[in-house]
Amino acid sequence: MNKRGPLFALFLCFTLLLSGCSSLTVLDPKGPAARTLSDTIIFSILMMVGILAVVYALYIYMLTKYRAKKSNEGYEPPHEEGNKWLEILWTAIPILIVAVLSVVTVKTTVAVENVPEGYENQEPLVIYASSSNWKWHFSYPEEGIETVNYVNIPTNRPIEFRLYSFGPITSFWIPQLHGQKYAMSDMITKLNMVADVPGSMMGRNANFNGEGFAHMEFEALAMTSAEYDEWVKDVKDTAPELKEDEFKKLLDTAHVGRMTFSNTHLEFSPPPSEDHHHGGDVNGNEEHQDHKDVHPDPATTEETEFDSETNVDPNVPLPNFPAEESPNHQHEGH
Repeated sequence: MNKRGPLFALFLCFTLLLSGCSSLTVLDPKGPAARTLSDTIIFSILMMVGILAVVYALYIYMLTKYRAKKSNEGYEPPHEEGNKWLEILWTAIPILIVAVLSVVTVKTTVAVENVPEGYENQEPLVIYASSSNWKWHFSYPEEGIETVNYVNIPTNRPIEFRLYSFGPITSFWIPQLHGQKYAMSDMITKLNMVADVPGSMMGRNANFNGEGFAHMEFEALAMTSAEYDEWVKDVKDTAPELKEDEFKKLLDTAHVGRMTFSNTHLEFSPPPSEDHHHGGDVNGNEEHQDHKDVHPDPATTEETEFDSETNVDPNVPLPNFPAEESPNHQHEGH
């Protein structure tokens, strides 16, 4: 009874703690890209569980078979030079495991970067998703509308998110539809996805970028084509127009709720050049650069002791030893 008491208490504690765990959204996919990622995660977990099972089984077998016993007391095993086949086996198995996981990972990465299979011939719905501290702006150039902190998409139609940022790097992530991808200033990154199940999903910023990081969440609502068309029509008829001054003020506001507009900020604040890549134009689109300066990348707050020093004259020889100084050199305090 004394042994059962602590075990029961431990089991009860684990039960109470685990009851507060929510389901993993990455393992509850609502689209083909997320389903591919979920299958890869599950495959990797099962493969690792299989490896652990074999290792622990061999561990227990060796402990049991070769444990010290009275019957083999004083026994000295013969000297062995090694077993060629066993050495080949335990070298080949890890190589095979890494090769299988590598092939699966590469195939998955290529698959989710492209338009999902079966939707290649459909025209994608382009949505510009831009981040600013600490919110998300969703611009629909095809419909001519814009939302803040929520995005509605039709089901069974490919969606092409074009991501960029008005400040520090963020990471756009809807776990039930796709993996995360970075949104950066001065360049566009693209994310292809499809929602094949209607419903509400949570999206977030997956890249820590400051104090408001935890509040950068948004709702992604997948709806039928008819419901989506009705929503677009309602927005055009009832939502206010977004003015440039209001947009600048919106960028400067830290936290806002859900907002809807009957036009997009792309009209007066175009996104970065879409053909911009590393090594190209450093400033990207000039109009975007102007608005991006509202939330520039964080600067360092401390000056180093060399910040106020002029460049060293290359014609003056260096001292022979760090401790030595030229006789006519006068040290200045910093």
